[in-house]
Parts: sequence; structure tokens; C-alpha cells
Amino acid sequence: MPVGALPSAIDETAPGARAAHEGILRRQSARESAARTYARALPIVPVRARGLTIEGADGRRYLDCLSGAGTLALGHNHPVVLEAIRKVLDSGAPLNALDLATPVKDAFITELFRTLPPGLADRARVRFCGPAGSDAVETACELVRAATGRTGLIAFTGASHARTAGALDASAGAHDVRVARLPHPQDYRCPFGVGGERGVDLAVRLTESVLDDSGPGAPLPAGMIVEPVQGEGGVIPAPDTWLRRMRQLTADRSVPLIADEIQTGVGWTGAFWAVEHSGVTPDVMVLSKAIGGSLPLAVVVYRDDLDAPEPGAPAGTFRGNQLAMAAGTATLTHVRENHLAERAATLGARMLSQLQGLVAEFPCVGEVRGRGLMIGMEFVDPEGETGRVGRVAETAGAPLPVAPELAAAVQRECLRRGLIVGLGGRHSSVVRLLPPLTITDEQAVAVQDRLADAVRAVARGDGGAAAAPFTP
Repeated sequence: MPVGALPSAIDETAPGARAAHEGILRRQSARESAARTYARALPIVPVRARGLTIEGADGRRYLDCLSGAGTLALGHNHPVVLEAIRKVLDSGAPLNALDLATPVKDAFITELFRTLPPGLADRARVRFCGPAGSDAVETACELVRAATGRTGLIAFTGASHARTAGALDASAGAHDVRVARLPHPQDYRCPFGVGGERGVDLAVRLTESVLDDSGPGAPLPAGMIVEPVQGEGGVIPAPDTWLRRMRQLTADRSVPLIADEIQTGVGWTGAFWAVEHSGVTPDVMVLSKAIGGSLPLAVVVYRDDLDAPEPGAPAGTFRGNQLAMAAGTATLTHVRENHLAERAATLGARMLSQLQGLVAEFPCVGEVRGRGLMIGMEFVDPEGETGRVGRVAETAGAPLPVAPELAAAVQRECLRRGLIVGLGGRHSSVVRLLPPLTITDEQAVAVQDRLADAVRAVARGDGGAAAAPFTP
């Protein structure tokens, strides 16, 4: 199939292919942990992929708006990524060099520094760690604790900073007293019930109070960690004015500001790094996912005066993954040279505007929000009672209760139509789009049409929790 061609949602499936597909799924269910997540909601068996398109073992083709949870900035198997990997494989270079200097690593760091916000690039250091975002968050937390001699952290409600114990400390739902979780401002479900600049101001005042009025002799935290857009939290962009005020609060008190750009980085939001929207320069940036060009890679970039030598400190055996560095260099370069972040801003704004029309059409769609190509659609119960906390405006009252069962039903209906989407947010009530930066205008229209059609099916009762399970 040509690279730009749209996949069919209703391909005929040969009996042999269907049997192979079903057999693999049965064996997965029998042998893998019940903890698997995407596989439970998306019963497909990918065998080939290119760009936005995945082909399953059953012969069906899908538009992939999950993008490896943000690892595939250029989509599946982009030619520049494959060429970079082949070049390393054919060169005889070591595939794992631990933390030794190599030409591949040098090229990666050089390109990475070329893309960083100027205020950080001018005095940055980089630390490689284990290959997952969790490793990078752990490393960043230990970095600021070592540099400041303090232990506490400030994080925000709705945050998702990966899955290891220390990273979970800073994520929503954690209970470690070393981490204070403060309200994250937003309009639709404002924690103070007001939204807008007033909601931002109240969030800032509360944060300032926690920093300054925590009791006699209580130390300041070691750092503050924030996502410029909460992805897993439901695609909630941090207000630019709030981020700037968080930067000022932390700078005035010598509290390092950590920007978690694991999912937002490399162009997804319409800027190369999401902090650029607000003009904020963090002290630390946590990077993973797309920086490895689809392969496992994570790094922490930080201001040089935070650097503290820790000989022998655990850093991860696979921090020297040469294939990931080569793929990452190719991805960073391609995004930068082809202005793909700028295109994500333009195309994402168009998609967001089109999808926001569904709010007026369907009472079950509470809000459509996002930044760049990170787009979320929150589903609500149109017959539920409004909560006490939420958006307050002349044209809209407090938001309705979330409806995770409707979001799950829309995800299933999307899959039937050949569209792969994710879920996130409060109780997984948000359908998430994260298409690669290489998505074409034609493909973007197809994504919008299939999602809108899935919403219509659920809203009129054709889908929903009682719908039949997906079959090829």
C-alpha cells in the first residue's frame, strides 16, 4: 500500500489470517500478565506498519493515533530512522557502550543541545540513565535532592510521571509524605470552581502559601515537577501564565523546576519543547519516548550548577544504547529541519477546532481540548448531576460527572472503523489522539471523520458498554 494511502476499515479477512490472529490473542491472554493495558482494549496483532498505518495479522489496516504512547514522532518505520539504524548495524559499532564516549552519542548530544531552549542549552549538562521515562524521573528527583540537600518535592494533581516507586510519588494517587500534590489549574474542571485567570491566580497563591508557610523550620522542597501538558492525565495544557508564575516562585526560592517533557517533547504540542509556549526555561528537563526515535532512550538535561559527581551511582546498564541514539538523532534532526513542530501547531489547531464542534452536537462530549497534535475529548454523563467544582461561566455551569464507560465505548467504535485511539484522564474518561507529526491533511480528515462517526454511534446507542466485542 502506498505510504500516503488511507487504510480501509472494512477489509475482507481471509479465514487463515483470522485464525492466526485469534490464536495469537488467545495465547497472549493465557500467558501474559493481567496487568497488560493497551492489549486489553485493543485486540489487534500488528505485523506491519508504516507512518500512520498499522496492518494486523488478520489483514485489517488501522490509522494509529496512539503512536506508541508518544514514542513515534515520525510514525512507524520512517525511512530516516531505518537508515540511521542500518548505518550503525553495518558499521560494526558497539550496540551498547555503557557511558563511554562514542561518535554516535556525540552526534546525539550535539543535535539534542541544538534543539534545547536557549536559556538551558547555553549551560546544560546531560545525564543518561535507564531507558524508560521512569528512570529519567527517578534520576531527576535524585539530582535535585543531591544538589539542594533537601528531600521534598512539589507535584500537581492529575500528574503522571511514570511507574517506578519514586516516579509514582509525584504522580496522582500517591501517598508518600515526601511529595506535596497541589491543584493543577484548568478551565473545565477548575479545582476552585472559577476557571480562567482567577483559577490560575488561586492556584499560584496556594502554591506560594505551601512554599512559604509550611511551619517553623520546615525546609523548602528539593524541586517542583510539572508537565507542560498532562497527557495521561487527560490532555490538560498547563496555562502559560501559571507556568511562568511557577517559574518565578521557584526561582525566587532557589527551588529547581523540573519540566517533564517525556510525552510532550519533540514537537507534539506545536513547539519543539512544550515549555517554549510559555517562554519558561526550566532548571531540569526529563526526556524520553520520542527522543529515541521509537527505541528505548531516556535522558535528563539540567543546569550545570546542579551537577554533582556521584561515582558509582546506579545509572542503568542500557544507558549506552547506540541504536536508540542514532534513531533519536535522525528523528530530532528531521523534526527540526522540516519544521514539523510548526506544522503540528497549524494542523492540530485545525483538528481541534473541527472536533470542538462535537461539544454542541452531543451532550455526552463535555470538552475537547489540547495543544498541537495532543488532543483529548472528555466524555460526561448527560443525565448526571453537576458537581460542586467546575467551570463557572454565563454560558455553562459546573461540568457533568465523567463517563468512562462512554469513552471506552467510543474507543471500541473507533477500532471498528479502523482508528486506534488511547484513553486517559479522570477514570479514563478522555479519548486521546496523538497522531505522528508526519500525518497528512488527508489522514487528519479521516481521523476526524472516524472519531466523529464513533461518537455518533455511541450517542445514539449503537455502541456503548453493551456492544458486541470487536471481531475482525
